[in-house]
Amino acid sequence: MKDTAGAPQGRSRTWNHHPDLPIPVSPIFSWPPRPIAWLKWVASYWLAISSVTVELALAWGVYAWFQPSWETMQSLAPGWILQIWLRNLILLSLVAGGLHLWFITLRGQGQQLKFDARGQTRDNGHFTFRNQVWDNMFWSIASSLTFWTMYEVLYFWAAANGYAPQIGFAGNPVWFIAWLVIIPIWSSFHFYWAHRLLHWPPMYKLAHALHHRNINIGPWAGISMHPVEAFLYFSTLLIHLIVPSHPVHVLFHCYVNGLNPCVSHSGFEGVLVKDKNRFNAGDFFHQLHHRYFECNYGTAEMPWDVIFGSFHDGSEEATRATRERKKQMYT
Repeated sequence: MKDTAGAPQGRSRTWNHHPDLPIPVSPIFSWPPRPIAWLKWVASYWLAISSVTVELALAWGVYAWFQPSWETMQSLAPGWILQIWLRNLILLSLVAGGLHLWFITLRGQGQQLKFDARGQTRDNGHFTFRNQVWDNMFWSIASSLTFWTMYEVLYFWAAANGYAPQIGFAGNPVWFIAWLVIIPIWSSFHFYWAHRLLHWPPMYKLAHALHHRNINIGPWAGISMHPVEAFLYFSTLLIHLIVPSHPVHVLFHCYVNGLNPCVSHSGFEGVLVKDKNRFNAGDFFHQLHHRYFECNYGTAEMPWDVIFGSFHDGSEEATRATRERKKQMYT
């Protein structure tokens, strides 16, 4: 699927690989409304082995086997806080590290399904330690993992002391399931507006420029963030202090925000096994944002970019429009 100078209509010569163009977005904002189409979009990642279903399975498993007792969490003691930080570190290392091992270290599928042909940067003073991967690992662990854990600990401490509303499946099965479906949508909504704030020039210079060091992204780039950005990004979890939730909802939300970016930033459209795409990975919608900066601030699930005129659909026409828009923004 590598593009050539004679690429047919709908193909781009900019990329080593890309999905069919123009890329689609969720029909959630379609007018007239298309509820059936939207339900099919949602079902496409709930009724298959996807990052979302894996993250939900992890949430159930962690809650069942690795969760401190409610009595322990009633006080903010270092022991259980460190336990949560370490389990998050292990999960992050397994997901980001595993994808990095397969795609980059072992080159398990070479350049197949890789969006950008370039490799990860080394010996470049633009990055901490002059190394893109080390830079991303440091900021992911020292900054983002810390704020992720902080918000998670805050919820469990509040819930253990009766300050956060809780529900169970037996008491309200409809809301229990509905909230699982809504969480990724809420996360996308929150991400768009936090991300737009981070592209305000003073905030970009202060914080977001660190994440945008990664023009060619990799798994460890997913949550490589300045502390100010990490604080804003993971504040999406505060919703559980208001909306009745089960611990599984909170853990699932943590993994949607903490682990899913490792998958979506992998730089590969999917994981190939025996020349067949077995697991969807990289998000070309967001890959375009890292290449062109001032476009696709949100996600394909909540395409606010379509409404506000910043959507890049992968076409050459959209690239020209984005570059022109960027010129107007900085003049």
